[in-house]
Amino acid sequence: MVLSLSVLLLPAGSQAADQRAGIEQVVAQAIRPMMERYGVPGMAVGLVVDGQEYVYTYGVASKATGQPVSADTLFEIGSLSKTFTATLASYAQVDGKLALTDVASKYLPSLSGSNFDKVSLLNLGTHTSGGLPLQVPNEITTDAQLMAYFRNWQPAHAAGTYRIYSNPSIGLLGLIAAQRMDQGFDAVMEGKLFPALGMKNTYLQVPKSQMENYAQGYTTKDAPIRMAPGMLASEAYGVRTTAGAMLRFIKANMGMIDLDANLQRAIMDTHTGYYRIGAMTQDLIWEQYRYPVELRDLLAGNSSQISYEANPATALDPPSPPRGDVLIDKTGSTNGFAAYVAFVPGKRLGIVLLANKNHPIAARVTAAYDILTRLGGASQN
Repeated sequence: MVLSLSVLLLPAGSQAADQRAGIEQVVAQAIRPMMERYGVPGMAVGLVVDGQEYVYTYGVASKATGQPVSADTLFEIGSLSKTFTATLASYAQVDGKLALTDVASKYLPSLSGSNFDKVSLLNLGTHTSGGLPLQVPNEITTDAQLMAYFRNWQPAHAAGTYRIYSNPSIGLLGLIAAQRMDQGFDAVMEGKLFPALGMKNTYLQVPKSQMENYAQGYTTKDAPIRMAPGMLASEAYGVRTTAGAMLRFIKANMGMIDLDANLQRAIMDTHTGYYRIGAMTQDLIWEQYRYPVELRDLLAGNSSQISYEANPATALDPPSPPRGDVLIDKTGSTNGFAAYVAFVPGKRLGIVLLANKNHPIAARVTAAYDILTRLGGASQN
């Protein structure tokens, strides 16, 4: 595999140049072997280190054309999209348009009398509804069918007692948040939230003018693929963006850029801890760990057991307020792309990994952990 590397947004001066060279070496030592092992054609790696931004790009956006990954390359970020949906819901709450403590049926009268009389918006945003599945069933292709499915849904557990990772769960929260803002979900995200965050080149529907920058994704068997439309896709896993734009989102989550006060409050509110599952605390979609964190705990919190099984959840009463001495993270995958974000607010340290091939979550987490540990100077063995 031939890897190309470019560096952007570099600080000036000889001391900064030395720092840049050291960071480049740390990143390369973690990323190159992972790409080689899993046959990843291209990656973009973004870093925030003590407030400075760095973007490193490796490999190609398409094996067919040989076009190199660049700062403009768009990647599918999969379930990292849920963090934007959570931000939108939090923003709607700050603006007084909804309350996360309200039950879902309050905002969707068609669900009145269903089990959603007992499921709060907070349950939807923390995967604690009681048993909504990982995916919307394949046979559901219309909004009417979707609402009928929700009306007839039967939970396996009482709301707030188990964490069961679910796309329909966050999807329903996104539908309600957008409705309360009197817009469709795609319209409010692309017309309000992304611009308010200052996130350029970030889309739910990639415009024709940007298709040349849209990376080709590859399955685990190296078949070319991109995301297909689906019910609640936008709300749960539909964002395409660049490493630089995701760095801006990370900095917003660490309070490092100038934003509207209500939006900044909404972002910070998504870091509130609501449930404990092992060493992981479930925030509003985000997941957090006390920092420094052991790699084994980070891997356990991002394991298939957590992603695909029902896990007992202990409610935090009162909820844990946002704090700096934590590592906050989220993975994202589609059939052809892989992503991971982690940041430590108290150290102004964060990382974005974007790849155009689906490869193991454990590999992404381990590579990011290695980089953050070496750059942040705090770890546990």
